[in-house]
Amino acid sequence: MLFSFFAWLEASPLGVFMKDLPATFAIVEAVHLMGLALLGGTVLAQDLRLLNVIMRDVPSNVVTEQTHKWFKLGLWILLLTGVPMLAGVATKCYHNAFYWTKMIALLVGVLFVFTLKQPLLRGDHASIKPVTLKMMAVASMSVWFLVAASGRWIGFSG
Repeated sequence: MLFSFFAWLEASPLGVFMKDLPATFAIVEAVHLMGLALLGGTVLAQDLRLLNVIMRDVPSNVVTEQTHKWFKLGLWILLLTGVPMLAGVATKCYHNAFYWTKMIALLVGVLFVFTLKQPLLRGDHASIKPVTLKMMAVASMSVWFLVAASGRWIGFSG
């Protein structure tokens, strides 16, 4: 049943458009990578600040508040460009283990950010144990690295 959806998506006007015009796929992919750079940059800025590696002179709550706005923009860019990219190669992705790894990691990352990380970091960071902040940062960087790495391996595998 799920394969039928992927086959339909690839045969849809969007899928045909993405498949028939290679330059279109390349342009959408370039914007996708810019979104990834934005998201990844905000994750690193936030998490390296929580680890006290960078911007030690700026309160961590200021960094997390400001970067979260840009994180959401990067996430939207990734989602809005990821759908057309998938449409062009949907049946190939269906059979690709790295695609599914990326999608699961993406879901975990989004849930992690919006249900654990941001609610915790909305409060006063001084009231949170430093080890908790550091564990949060390491977990965050790990899950987003998995999203990016598995996404990159989609292109190498098949």
